[in-house]
Amino acid sequence: MNTLHKSPLGKHSAYSDQYDPGLLFAVPRTRQRTGIGIGDETALPFHGYDIWHAYELSWLNLNGLPQIAIGRLGFPASSPNIVESKSLKLYLNSFNQTRLESAAILKLALEQDLHAASGTEIIVEIVLPEHFSELRLSEPPGLLLDTLTPSISHYQPHPELLTHTDTPAREALVSHLLKSNCPITGQPDWASLLIDYGGPRIDHEGLLAYIVSYRQHAGFHEHCVERIFMDLMRRCRPEYLTVEARYTRRGGLDINPVRSTEPFPYARASGRLARQ
Repeated sequence: MNTLHKSPLGKHSAYSDQYDPGLLFAVPRTRQRTGIGIGDETALPFHGYDIWHAYELSWLNLNGLPQIAIGRLGFPASSPNIVESKSLKLYLNSFNQTRLESAAILKLALEQDLHAASGTEIIVEIVLPEHFSELRLSEPPGLLLDTLTPSISHYQPHPELLTHTDTPAREALVSHLLKSNCPITGQPDWASLLIDYGGPRIDHEGLLAYIVSYRQHAGFHEHCVERIFMDLMRRCRPEYLTVEARYTRRGGLDINPVRSTEPFPYARASGRLARQ
């Protein structure tokens, strides 16, 4: 079983430019989920995906001419493992001097290798340059919380800030103030957060203060979103809830976890934001 101290994250790494699937480093999701009260992987309290964009994807064609693309990778929330982000970057870079017959061959290799690492089937899209113009920036729909002025005194996750009334509501709320830190390197991770729910009305100022309380928290992207989801379910008891974070890129990769009480079609995931 992999342990994080064996991961390449936060260590000097020699970049291989020849295809090497052995560079992928899998981390079991159970390690993070146990701490937020999720034990039985067969009965997850949510659906969703971790959607990655790989902006530095390149290989050689059979004539040795470099090819480029943008990769979009969908990891189901039900997968046994996540793939550690630096290991994915190293793996993708291992294609840089690898000759491939076509983008279809690259897609097949990604599907097979990421399936083996994550423990489940992965959705892989390869966007070629002739389709780059189709990639549009968008912003999440909803009421922006960031103009509110709550008093802030917590910079570690503080679910007690979450309160609600008995008034029913159905609304989408947005904040660009989510920040957490990598648990290995301490580097900051920045994100925009969308919370779409129906049920007892969540107090907006308390929710914003709760989002800000992650500012000094050390946690992986996926774990932060799942913690937010679980805290909202426990404290505010919505009938419907979707939590989606759009993290800014690091090392040519961005990670966008989404968790929902309802089955969440991969195709419904929102596009890139301005900060990405």
